[in-house]
Amino acid sequence: MEHKYTNRLIHEVSPYLLEHAHNPVDWYPWGQEAIARAKKEDKPILLSIGYSSCHWCHVMRKECFENESIAKIMNEHFVNIKVDREERPDLDEIYINAVQLMTGSGGWPLTVFLTPNLVPFHGGTYFPPEDRGGRIGFPKLLLIISEYYQTHRKEVEKMEIQMKDTLQKIFDIAPTKRSLDRSVIMKAYNFFENRFDSLNGGFDKAPKFPNPTILSFLLRYWEKTGTQKALHMVEFTLDRMARGGIRDHLGGGFHRYSVDDRWMIPHFEKMLYDNALLSKIYFETYQATKKRAFLEVGEEILNYILREMTSFEGGFFSAQDADTEGQEGKFFLWTKDQIKDLLGNEKGTIFSAYFGVASKGNFEKGANILYIANPPEKVSELYGISIPDLNQLIEEGRRILFLEREKRIKPRVDEKIITSWNGLMISGFVEGFKVTGNKLFLDIARRAENFITEQMAKVGYLPRIFIHGKNVGKGFSEDYAFFIQALLDLYEVTFEAKYLEVAQEMNEKMIKQFWDDQNGGFFFNGTENELLIARSKNPYDHVIPSANSVSIFNLLRLAYLRGDESLKKRAEKILMLFYNMLSEYPSGFSHMLAGLSLFLNIMEKN
Repeated sequence: MEHKYTNRLIHEVSPYLLEHAHNPVDWYPWGQEAIARAKKEDKPILLSIGYSSCHWCHVMRKECFENESIAKIMNEHFVNIKVDREERPDLDEIYINAVQLMTGSGGWPLTVFLTPNLVPFHGGTYFPPEDRGGRIGFPKLLLIISEYYQTHRKEVEKMEIQMKDTLQKIFDIAPTKRSLDRSVIMKAYNFFENRFDSLNGGFDKAPKFPNPTILSFLLRYWEKTGTQKALHMVEFTLDRMARGGIRDHLGGGFHRYSVDDRWMIPHFEKMLYDNALLSKIYFETYQATKKRAFLEVGEEILNYILREMTSFEGGFFSAQDADTEGQEGKFFLWTKDQIKDLLGNEKGTIFSAYFGVASKGNFEKGANILYIANPPEKVSELYGISIPDLNQLIEEGRRILFLEREKRIKPRVDEKIITSWNGLMISGFVEGFKVTGNKLFLDIARRAENFITEQMAKVGYLPRIFIHGKNVGKGFSEDYAFFIQALLDLYEVTFEAKYLEVAQEMNEKMIKQFWDDQNGGFFFNGTENELLIARSKNPYDHVIPSANSVSIFNLLRLAYLRGDESLKKRAEKILMLFYNMLSEYPSGFSHMLAGLSLFLNIMEKN
């Protein structure tokens, strides 16, 4: 296919960057070539950060970056850099923090204007091609920013100094002088209890994200204290999520978040990390309750990953797109007539009643998202069908619709194999094996670990990404932490010494590259990563746990298995470093709170 434009991104391997390789924008990848040009020509840098399965990233690409007149303004007034946030989470963290400081919010696509010294002085997220919905049009913004940079140089330089200083202050954390105790854990539990949505489950208003680390903390709190409300919050949330449209009821797995309070209308992209963490919490909740529904959801997730997200080498792909054929969610949507055509009028009517399918649609343009709208008992009574017959009808309908859906154009898969996310997914498969005894799950976990150890890491370091036969970048602390966790999980179900030995070796490398000898804790960037304008320890547990949180568990497990008290001391130093923060903001430290509980359990037994 002939393209009118081709820029430097054509030489990259990231699917997200390659999507922009034929934009009329003169894009650079992050690197010295772009930075040197900005300094030489004294131009501001326009840094755009996104990822391949991001819906609004696609929208801004089509509306702005493929627009020749907008590209002309960008090329004339800026040095333009594109970054895949999954390749460079270190850049993303610094610049999204900066945009949040400047605007009070952040997200993707992330649009940041930098001085040639890489310090941000303005930013935002998505910008439309013209003034719309209270947002300034992108071309107008570009001209304002360019003019300001050229005519208000002293103000820009002052902002540069202030921003660099503020960012470093955010990332500089001093250890507590208090003693570690359980009062913080009780305070955190009360915080989550007060925020719990008793009607729909979860802990936030729309948009609603799954938060497995909070649920994991509550499950462990219940196990330690016997507090039934803690277990109820976990069960209720997982049940409501499993009923909602955020779950793919035909193919398994969960979409990234729901745009409503009820988990019904999803943002359709599927991320590996979400499904890794959700598989584990569903399996753990089954262990706690013996309710088979949780087990079945966990198995569905793993089977989805096996079918759609596993490479022939054994690693796991990173994401599945929200869009197909330019329409968000098209692959997942149904009309009532389509269902009746496939199942017949009577069965289609009953199936539709169960899954909330309406003639006018429950989504956009008459389309429907499948979600469990009515309990089996209600549908049984309404249509005079026995529960066993209804269950058979639903399973048969799911199978028929799934096979029909397989004929559609599928959402694109981002085939990046990201080390940290693969570590989480290996742990999910190990948990699945522990609970079900299905040896296939263990075999898949072993194969993924072997791929990372024998193929990716054979270069002598742990890479960040593998894609199309190439390693990309050196691993960050989360890559080491999550992979060490996976190795320890494998050791605990196989007792094969090689897993413990590699975990120990990786842990030593992690300490050497990322540990802060002065205050304790692991930096996100190591000594082998690029030096940026600020150095963070990124301690927050958000959609995935932080490297520091996971490392508390890793260090305590290795200390026990190796009889090494120095590792326990390092775990304690991490907790001391972030203790004041997790006391004040428990919602950001749910996994670290579980680590604190484990540490105190160990200390109480000694």
